[in-house]
Amino acid sequence: QVQLAESGGGLVQAGGSLRLSCAASRNILSRNPVGWFRQTPGKQRELVAAITGGGNTNYADSVKDRFTISRDAFRKTVDLQMNNLKPDDTAVYYCNTRVKPCIECNELEYWGQGTQVTVSS
Repeated sequence: QVQLAESGGGLVQAGGSLRLSCAASRNILSRNPVGWFRQTPGKQRELVAAITGGGNTNYADSVKDRFTISRDAFRKTVDLQMNNLKPDDTAVYYCNTRVKPCIECNELEYWGQGTQVTVSS
């Protein structure tokens, strides 16, 4: 079983920055796709940013040019740098990864517990 843990959330004023980190109990984040999602009460969880095993990235339109997803090879984490934060970015942020242990295996999906990001106006 793999556990994911997010860290780095908190309260910040609009225009400020936060850096979220996603760590795993096993070294799986370096070679598997990882996504950062967010969710607010009453809404569906939405993809914010993702990075493939090969390092390709994609972003939700609402965060392009403000958020950057990256891998930290030394810390073995996947980070989300969030700049110019807006009140609409307020949400619980979750990291996710998908692992296929073998060619014939089903894909396994893991989620962290989430970290709260609150942006005040």
